[in-house]
Parts: sequence; C-alpha cells; structure tokens
Amino acid sequence: MPEISRFFGIIITMYYSDHQPPHFHVRYGDNKAQVTIEAISILNGKLPSRVFGLVAEWAMEHQDELREDWRLSQNETPPNKID
Repeated sequence: MPEISRFFGIIITMYYSDHQPPHFHVRYGDNKAQVTIEAISILNGKLPSRVFGLVAEWAMEHQDELREDWRLSQNETPPNKID
C-alpha cells in the first residue's frame, strides 16, 4: 500500500487494484477511513471532523493528481507522491 502523502500526522495511501469507486485511504492515530476522490466523502470508517476537514481541503486541491494516482494504482503502477 504505497504512501501518497503525509501531513499533520495524517497518512494518505492507495492500494493497488483496489475496488471501486475511486478512493484513497486515510490513517490518523487509531482512526482509519476510505475517502472517495470524486465526492470527497467518507466511504468507510471514521475520522475526527477536524481531520476530515483537513483531508477534504487537501483532496480538493489535489483532485486531478488523485485521479491520476488512482489510474496508476489500478494498473499496479506506483502512484506519484503528492505534497
């Protein structure tokens, strides 16, 4: 599971050949969630509201890069790092 980004203790990853819809995984302490790329909403899991706000803001700024990383990971190609 390649790490795409890390900020404020939040870790963003993607699995190779993961299930639809396009999403990324978020870990923050003991909290874990899957967040959709298009709607930027929690698909599965739970995050503190402050953390989800930071993740949502980051995802909106990097939505095109996340789409590209999803495409790469579906082809089992390492995704690009995102600041």
